[in-house]
Order: sequence, then C-alpha cells, then structure tokens
Amino acid sequence: MEFSSFLTSLGTSFTIFIILMLLFTWLSAKRGNAVVYYPNRILKGLEPWEGGLKTRNPLAWIREALSSTEQDIINMSGIDTAVYFVFLGTVLGILVLSGVVLLLKNAKSTTSKGTFNDLDKLSMANIEERSPRLWAFLIAVYWVSLVTYVLSWKAYKHVSALRANALMSPEVKPEQFAVLVRDLPDVTPGQTSKEQVDSYFKSIYPDTFYRSLVLTNNRKVDKIWAELEGYRKKLARTEAIYEESRRKGNSEGKRPTNKTGFLGLCGKQVDSIEYYNEKIKKMTQKLEAEQKVTLREKQLGAALVFFTDRVTAALAAQSLHAQMVDKWTVTDAPEPRQLIWTNLTIKFFVRIVRQYMVYVLVFLTIVFYMIPIGFISAITTLENLRKLLPFLKPIVDQVQIKTVLEAYLPQLALIIFLALLPMFLLFLSKIEGIPSGSHVIRAASGKYFYFSVLNVFIGVTIGGTLFDTLKSVEEEPNSLVPLLAKSLPGNATFFITFVALKFFVGYGLELSRLFPLIIYHLRRKYLCKSEAEIREAWFPGDISYATRVPSDMLIITIVLCYSVIAPVIIPFGVLYFALGWLVLRNQALKVYVPSYESYGRMWPHMHTRIMGVLLLYQVTMLGYFGVIQFYYTPILIPLPILSLLFYYVCRRKFYNAFCHTALEVASQELKETPNMELIFRSYIPPSLIPEKQEDEQFEGALSRVSRTGSFVWSTSFVYFHHSDAVL
Repeated sequence: MEFSSFLTSLGTSFTIFIILMLLFTWLSAKRGNAVVYYPNRILKGLEPWEGGLKTRNPLAWIREALSSTEQDIINMSGIDTAVYFVFLGTVLGILVLSGVVLLLKNAKSTTSKGTFNDLDKLSMANIEERSPRLWAFLIAVYWVSLVTYVLSWKAYKHVSALRANALMSPEVKPEQFAVLVRDLPDVTPGQTSKEQVDSYFKSIYPDTFYRSLVLTNNRKVDKIWAELEGYRKKLARTEAIYEESRRKGNSEGKRPTNKTGFLGLCGKQVDSIEYYNEKIKKMTQKLEAEQKVTLREKQLGAALVFFTDRVTAALAAQSLHAQMVDKWTVTDAPEPRQLIWTNLTIKFFVRIVRQYMVYVLVFLTIVFYMIPIGFISAITTLENLRKLLPFLKPIVDQVQIKTVLEAYLPQLALIIFLALLPMFLLFLSKIEGIPSGSHVIRAASGKYFYFSVLNVFIGVTIGGTLFDTLKSVEEEPNSLVPLLAKSLPGNATFFITFVALKFFVGYGLELSRLFPLIIYHLRRKYLCKSEAEIREAWFPGDISYATRVPSDMLIITIVLCYSVIAPVIIPFGVLYFALGWLVLRNQALKVYVPSYESYGRMWPHMHTRIMGVLLLYQVTMLGYFGVIQFYYTPILIPLPILSLLFYYVCRRKFYNAFCHTALEVASQELKETPNMELIFRSYIPPSLIPEKQEDEQFEGALSRVSRTGSFVWSTSFVYFHHSDAVL
C-alpha cells in the first residue's frame, strides 16, 4: 500500500466518523427518535435526556460517559457489562503502557530509508540482521509481557470482587435457590420422575428441600401455546387498526375483516375481531387439556430442584450426588430467562459425543475457511486484480478510484466475509447440549476467537506473503521461512488500516445507530399497529458479546503481535479501545438492554484469551528474532513458560469462584424472607402456566408434596419471560 493510500484511508475513515457523530447529535435530540437512542433509560422509567435537552450539545454524551461510574453501569446494564468495561480498560492500559516504551524506543532506534512505502520509517523492516539495536526490541517484548501480567492480575481480582458483591446482595435471586439436575436414573415401575426426585432430595436435604419441577416433553404444548400467542398478537393488531379507523373516521369505525383460507388469500370473509376471539377461546381450551396431559404423562429425565436457603443450593451444586458420573448430575441453575429447555434433558454421554462432534466441525470450518480468506487476502490488491481481471484496468487505473480501492478493498472484503460466521457458531454451540444462553454465548465467543486468530491474523499474513513471494519460493524452496519473516513487517499497513476502519467507521455506525433508526421508522410507518409491535420494532437487544468480544480479541492480537515489529500500530490500537470504551459506555447507559446476567462469568473466558494472545505474541517474536539471526534470541524462551505458569496460578486462585458460588458468599443474610412460591413459578415455562386463576390443581411435574402429603399448587404467579430459542 502506498503512503498516499494509507493517508486517504485514515482521512476518509475519520471524516466518516465525524459525520456519523454529528448525525447522532442531531438525530438523538429529536423526541421521535428517543426510543432508538435511549431505550434502556426509557424501560427503566427515566427521562431520555439527562437535564432536559442538553444532549443537543455535541460533546454532552462524551461528558456523560466519562463522568459515569462503574456503579452507574451496574445499575443500568448489570455486572456483565461492567466486567466488559474492565476488559476494555485492562487492554487499553496494556497498550498505553506498552506504547510509551515501544514508541520512544522506536523513535530513537530507527531511521528511514528515504521512502514512506509500508511505513518502514516506523517498523523493524530496516533493522539489519544481527544488529545490536535488536536488544532494545528484545527488552520491549519483556516489558509488554510484564505489563500484561500485572494489569490482568489486578483485573481478575477486581472482577472477582464485583462478582462476590453481586452474589452477596440481600436481594432475592431465584437462581440462587435452585439447582439443575440432569441424568435422572430410570424410574422404578409404579413411580413417576417427580416422585423419584422428591424422595431422593428430601432424604438428603430433609430440612431445606422445598420442591422440584420435573421437565416434560413440551413440544406439543409449546406448539399450541405459540399458536395461541400468535392469535393474541393478531387480535391486538386488529383491535389497534379498528381503533385507528374510529379515530380517523366516524365513531362507528370500520371493523377489519380477513379470509380464513391459506395465508388469508382465500376462503370465507369474516369479522377479524370475532374470528380471532373465537380462535383464542378454542386454543385456550386445547392448551389447558394438553397442559394436564403433559404434566402427568410426559415427564423427562431432568429437573429443577428448589431449596429454602442459598447455602444448601450452593452446596448441592458443588457436591457429587451419585457414585456414577452419568447419574444425578447436579449443577448451578441458570437464570429463568437463560434456560434452553430443549437441551436440559440430553443425556451425559450424548452431550460428550455432541461436544466432540462440534469441535471437529469447528476445526474443519477453520481449516476450510482459511482457504477462501487466504485467497481473498491475496487477490484483493489492485495489482493482483489487474492481473486476474484485465477488463478492470481502465477503471482501477483512475487515480481517485485507485486510491480509494487501495485503501479499503482488502479490509472490506475481510470484514464482509467474517460477518457470515457468528450465527453458525452460535448454532453449533447450542447443539452441544449447553443448558443456558450465557454459556452458549461464551462457547460461541471462544470458537469465534480461535477462528479469527487462525484465519484472519495468521491466514491473511501467510496468504498475502506467499502470493507475493511464490516465484522466489519456487526457485529456492529453502528461502520460505526467511521470506515470511522479512515480509512480516510489510503486512503491518494492512492491519493498521483494518484497525482504523473498525474503530472509526465501526464505532461511528454504532454510535449513530443509523440502520436501527431507519428500520424502526420503516416498520413503524408501514408494519406496526399495536403497542407490542411498536415496542418490538425499537427494542435494541443486548450488547452481543458473542461477536463483540472476539472482535476485540482479534484487534489486540494484531496490535500486540505487531507492537514490536511496527510500533506505529499501537496508537491505532489505543484509539480502537479508547473510542470503544467511550462509545459503548454511552450505549450501555442508554441503549442496550441485557438479555441475561451471569455475574461476570465471561471474565475467565476473556482472561484466558488475553493470555492466549500474549503467548502467541511471545512465540511470534521468538520466531521472528530467530529468523533474523539475533544471537541472544534464546533469552525469550522463558517468556512462554512464564505465561503458562502465570495463567495456571490465576486459574487455581480465582477460577473456582466463577464456576460455583462460594459458601461464604451464599451465607450472607437476605433483607427479607424469600417467597419460595414466586421463586418456583419464575421457572415454569410459559406454555405450562394455566390460563385461568381458578383452574383446578395440576398434578404431575408441577405438583407439590406438602409435609402432610397433599397436593398443593397456587395458580397465582408472576410472569417471567422464557424462550426455548435464546439465540
């Protein structure tokens, strides 16, 4: 890439960001757009604009983000979001402290060759082999490693404290009184799974066992419930249309009609309101009948067991309940909204087989994706495109077009290619048999990280280098390794542009929310009629850790691995994480609504990946110094060993408290006696909640065996949202 193209890409990206930021300032100040730019505040009953319309000031959102505290983030978006900002702050600190040394050292120890090509003025490309000046670079590798150890250790301690404080909260959290029990043994003749679970846990925990909820085969009842909910939505929409016609026309209004045939295109014409009311009445009766059959006759081999205190639940989740590992598997219960019901009854060995099958699929995906990504990185340069597609020469040879294409073409091709992957990885993680939505997201995030590192960082580097040096390798095969090493600094400009594109354009679009705004107004104008449909149109969802964390990890991989080779990349990494911290701080406080709370369970995943990136960086530098024949390269050998040792110590010290709730945490007093019936009902799937308050008592999977042996189940409940498909 020519230096002019590099400057063009930076200038264009910065201009786009400024335009998007100004658009955000203008659009977010309009009251009609408040639900797009301030949904989190609106849902919590707060005014969209703090202090009125002061946010018309272009810098007001920056001031609000900078002045916000960690507790503000926790109050608005929960512990998981606060932990994400600990991650951003830790990485930012690593890059800033590394950059101070690396850039000062580099400014004093490098000289220009008289050309700006490949930014050689600020890279190791012009350092001669065996040069004593390489000592400075070698010491810098140790400095970066030391900074990473210190800051990641401090972050681990801080996140551990955040998690403990949240779990010690005097507020009642349903998941702290429940455990998930899988792999129930076969029931004896004449006994139900419900009776089996009750007798088993009552004998072990006679004083604190409350009741159990045995899982059932809900496929049929879920289908009926979904159909019933569909008719209710249609009725609400129809009534909204009717009310609108009454407001616009006469007081009578025009009653909506529809055809009863296929997709409403054929069949008898009927009054929509009467038709949907009749359908709802029939489906309600059908649902009630199926609920009773399901609870009585379709019990499966898993259950949720409830205890009257948090300590017993924590003990049960950490204890071995059966001699055989594939019987009575007890784990912490996820939040009610996180449960993936269809995964809970998958047997122990089936889960293991699925897990290994998914690992193989992910491995094959990484391997075969590397081929097209390496190919794209090789051909998406103007020189190669002109060779492969000669008819494009008249277009790409124009100065203005050539400059823009050189600046953006490879990076855009790579970003678009990567956008196709996340949903597939989420699907693979779900079919492993993972029981909770947050765990699925952690698993998918890990897969995406390995994919990004192997395919983007390594694949692009090797792919682009091999394409350029293929003829030299054919003539002298033994020159492959030296050629790759010498070409490594030349890839720095590609990755600098990639990082700049991600933070200027990416965070500009994130802040401006142009696409969500356009989609909302189009849906509001042409599709939405009822209040529920309007809310669905503007509801923002969560911060999407499954893709956001791996993307951040890819950036720190690129920046760290090139930090010594081409330290000029460090300011771009600092800008990426600083701007991300600022923009996402605003989004966390005002936009995104968490879909779950795992109390920082993502942090060990983040820490492991940071250590993985550091290890890759150290191995890369060890290989690079070796290839350029620096005599003292073996001095770097202890670093990877030290990183593995540091990771082992961190895991032994902190990790268990993230897997389970420590008893000293669970033993903290609550401010009120928990309402166990409400806790129990929060886990009942929506399709099994009775439609009528006065409905008869249900027997079966939800029945309660009292101390006297009578069946009791209150049908008053608090509704909690559940979903089979958390993805």
